[in-house]
Amino acid sequence: MSTTTTVVRFDAFGGPEVLRVADEDVAAPGPDQVRVANRVIGVNPADLKRLAGAFGGRVPGVLGFEAAGVVDAVGADVEGFAPGDEVVWHGTGAQRALSVVRADHVRQRPSSVPVEQAAVLPVAAATAFSALVQADVGEGDVLLLHGASGGVGSAAVQVAHALGARVVGTASPANHDYLRGLGATPVAYGPGLVDAVRALPDGLAEVSVVVDLVGTPETVAATVELLGEDLAPADPDEPPRAVTVVGSDLSRAAGIVDKVDARGALDEVLALAEDGRLRLEISRRFPLAEAAEALRVVAGGHVRGKVVLEVRTGAE
Repeated sequence: MSTTTTVVRFDAFGGPEVLRVADEDVAAPGPDQVRVANRVIGVNPADLKRLAGAFGGRVPGVLGFEAAGVVDAVGADVEGFAPGDEVVWHGTGAQRALSVVRADHVRQRPSSVPVEQAAVLPVAAATAFSALVQADVGEGDVLLLHGASGGVGSAAVQVAHALGARVVGTASPANHDYLRGLGATPVAYGPGLVDAVRALPDGLAEVSVVVDLVGTPETVAATVELLGEDLAPADPDEPPRAVTVVGSDLSRAAGIVDKVDARGALDEVLALAEDGRLRLEISRRFPLAEAAEALRVVAGGHVRGKVVLEVRTGAE
């Protein structure tokens, strides 16, 4: 049986202005599917790329790669989920009140993890985890994070600490106290970055790993200068010393490796959140109908933590 509900869709590629709020009929879940009543939906830079057509895909379309909510119905052959379960999921087309999702993309939300925290783990935190384990970040490492105060960066600081590393994070001066609160040593991005890192005390100048969340020519150049000969491991089977989530011809030519998604990343970051070792700041909240404005905020850059959409029920 289908249900009529709210969706934010786009009929052509473009910017936030092409988004429109509409009604849609959502079908009952099929075999190996779960229908989820979304409560909170994460908004990410990847949504802007999808909207601009960078990922290809068809129009009309629906943005959104992550959400948390309540199981509304389950399809045939689905085990481990029942209506009423609190869950988090990843996939595509999350900017709607009701989503039909592959069951293997859904996880139970730990009771100790608030719904808005769970909703922002599948993209930012899982991306951070993947980049860090790819670089084999661990005990004794000094990690330099380019762009440490955003959603992925905030998660990366905390995951790196859980892995035993010390963190130096680049950010604007306005976010330095925020990074200190996460346990990172902040430095200002831009001219003078390399000298600022090399002047750090207590061995923090000895950067052993870099994760680049920005991907500009300036961050690539700083990575090359700071790692020097250590950028390219002598043994090709060794893990990379520099990983980027914003790969380009320039970064690849420099020897910086593109991030590869790690198997089980969402389960790992959910466990860290459940243990109280991972929490992302929610900087802005918008109702689902204001998805375009939320995307404009993300497009403006310099967002600390995460932006989310809230799906409000009639009782709220």
